[in-house]
Amino acid sequence: MTGTAPAGGLGAHVRRGLAWSALSTVTLRVGGFLVGIVLARVLGPSEFGVYAVALTVQAVLVTLADLGLSADLIRSHEPERLAPTVGLLSLVAGGVLTAGMVATAPLVATAMGSPQSAPVVAVLSTTLLLAGAGVVPYAALQRAFEQKKIFSIAVVDFVVGTAVTLGLLAAGWGAMALAIGRVAAQLVTLVLQFALTRTRPRFGLDRAVLRPTLLFGLPVAGANLLSWALLNVDNVVVARLLGSTALGFYVLAFNISNWPMSAIGQVVRSVALPAFAVQGRTRTHQGRSAGDDLSPAAGLAAAAALPAGVLLAALATPVVRVVYGDVWRPSVPVLAALGLFGAMRVLFDLFASYLLARGRSRAVLLVQVVWFVALVVGVVVGARGWGIAGAGWAHLVVALVVVLPAYVWALRGAGVPWRPLGRALVRPASTSALAGVAAGGLAHVVSPPAVSLVVGCVVGGAVYAALTLRWLRGAVAGLRRGTADVVPDPASEVAAPVGADPVTPGRTVAGAALGATGVAP
Repeated sequence: MTGTAPAGGLGAHVRRGLAWSALSTVTLRVGGFLVGIVLARVLGPSEFGVYAVALTVQAVLVTLADLGLSADLIRSHEPERLAPTVGLLSLVAGGVLTAGMVATAPLVATAMGSPQSAPVVAVLSTTLLLAGAGVVPYAALQRAFEQKKIFSIAVVDFVVGTAVTLGLLAAGWGAMALAIGRVAAQLVTLVLQFALTRTRPRFGLDRAVLRPTLLFGLPVAGANLLSWALLNVDNVVVARLLGSTALGFYVLAFNISNWPMSAIGQVVRSVALPAFAVQGRTRTHQGRSAGDDLSPAAGLAAAAALPAGVLLAALATPVVRVVYGDVWRPSVPVLAALGLFGAMRVLFDLFASYLLARGRSRAVLLVQVVWFVALVVGVVVGARGWGIAGAGWAHLVVALVVVLPAYVWALRGAGVPWRPLGRALVRPASTSALAGVAAGGLAHVVSPPAVSLVVGCVVGGAVYAALTLRWLRGAVAGLRRGTADVVPDPASEVAAPVGADPVTPGRTVAGAALGATGVAP
């Protein structure tokens, strides 16, 4: 894991990283949408269901594939020393998960009501081993803000996976084509990760770093698993209490609420962990407090996420009617709640990134545990009392009453004063609310739905811009001043140790940082 410190201040790296991440997010989402249309026409519901079962199993296990070790490499003062140990641990973890998934494929597939999916489960399990093998180069790319390389690898991954899948589908391979396409894409991604970082796999075991590495990483792995559970436990509750038809309305609303939030969240989380890690190392070396680093970043993240969530909630009725039709109107009250909740998820991602950069992985895990328990109770109570609308609003209530205070508590333990953080969020929150009132008010008096949607977006956006633009310029200028003197320190970009393979500067790509509710692989 070698390289040199990128030239320039931290702010420049963050801006470039955000730009490339935004391009990657938009490009790949549009491409995925178009390919999904093709697959829906080529595959029948039963074949796609077989793959969905396998993908569900893989999605659960992949949250554990790197044991949270990539985050430790991104934040570490000694990444070169940690790299061989992390490489070995993550490879072993990926191999064990692959072997376990292969061995239990028939039992798992049968338990999920799809025995015919067992071979697809077994083939898809290979991605867990490949994911584990790529942890070190992925962390290197993230650490060096190499979002351009990450974008390039993601595009190749998409092209290879799509080409292999469509080719095998044409040859009559059915659902197995999707699994083989995913494995082929993952293999090419792994090769590119090492090629672009100009490194070769190195494995070793340094007992001096083993215990602290695991003490940091295992809570992250647990939090990753809970993140996945948080996004799926409500589906289980709704299906059991209200039936499959109600679940369909609920899932539709949840998916719509993810549109802007997943895009904004992905862009933010792509640079948040390495940026906070660099700030922490630099501030510490300069003898300065790192406690205020989060507030300006949180204000800008809220300025992007809150208006999107508020407008989605205020315009829930025309959104559902225009995109899906009147038959889906029962989804409207759910979307109204989940739109607001989605905006908060972006902030929670940012808070978790900050805590991980400060080495507080156990605090992140504790927040996830509290969140999960509160959400299960809230969704059950909400669904029983108010149907799918109650289940949706349970997310928002739990986020406001339980999760937000829990994160404030955890952040105070990391040295973040709550008052500057609160002041940073007041302006985007208040102006978003006013924009939502204006947009929602017009949407109720203007028809037809398509016109109502357009007018609401334009008016709401205009109100928000008018009230926020001056503040936003000041916030951006303040963040630039605060990061102008922050440069990745030499200790964070060390050269290859004596005896290591000589390599030239460069980093690679891969995977995750923080997921939908706090953490992700």
